[in-house]
Amino acid sequence: MKGVSTIQLDKGVIEQLKKAKEHPRQTYNELLDKMSKIFVALKQRNQYDEFLHKIQQPKMKELWDNEEDEAWTNA
Repeated sequence: MKGVSTIQLDKGVIEQLKKAKEHPRQTYNELLDKMSKIFVALKQRNQYDEFLHKIQQPKMKELWDNEEDEAWTNA
């Protein structure tokens, strides 16, 4: 079996993998492959969201931190 390795998993992880299977004949390899692709995509999306948040911060600070708003807060 070329290109195959063995990994050790806690029994709790194996139980979670069993619950995550989409169909009974799905292999752990197929499941972990799909899960890792989803994880990477979510991680990249999160990085994009963080980037947008950072570039929006200065403008939001400008909009929120102004004297007109302070006057309404103290009214």
